[in-house]
Amino acid sequence: MLSGVIIKPLKKFADERGFLTEIYRKDWKDLFGDDEIVQANLSITYPGVIRAWHRHKRGQIDYFLVIEGILKICAYDEETRKLDEIISTGENLQLVRIPGHYWHGIKAIGWRPAYLIYFVNKLYDYSDPDEERRPWNDQTIIPKIINGRKDDPRCGKPWDWNYPPHK
Repeated sequence: MLSGVIIKPLKKFADERGFLTEIYRKDWKDLFGDDEIVQANLSITYPGVIRAWHRHKRGQIDYFLVIEGILKICAYDEETRKLDEIISTGENLQLVRIPGHYWHGIKAIGWRPAYLIYFVNKLYDYSDPDEERRPWNDQTIIPKIINGRKDDPRCGKPWDWNYPPHK
């Protein structure tokens, strides 16, 4: 993983009524360190929709939790040209930490909308947003390492969010 990208599996406590999952605890220092969560958001993304690329230059960190559907979450380090691709689902609950200085984005994969709750450590400033954007299909995002591998067939090519999973 890129430095600072962390995946924390979440536990489901099930009984005959359903289940409960803790999605935030301030004592999860392995994930949050000294970060303080100050805002939570809900995003619903329809199947096949790509929301990319953007980054935060003023220290924002995003914590993603897919609660329904499936998301492909990508983080890209422009300096090292390393890319992390994470598949996160509502069936296998996990919190994914993305330091904002990486270019990052999501794609809803599968046949149903993806429901994403995300937490941030900086309040959104409506008058001066901490967001820098580039197109989802930016041809200059060319990873040389994907998920720690140099032999991935997608390495050395512009990132293709729609690359078939069976190749």
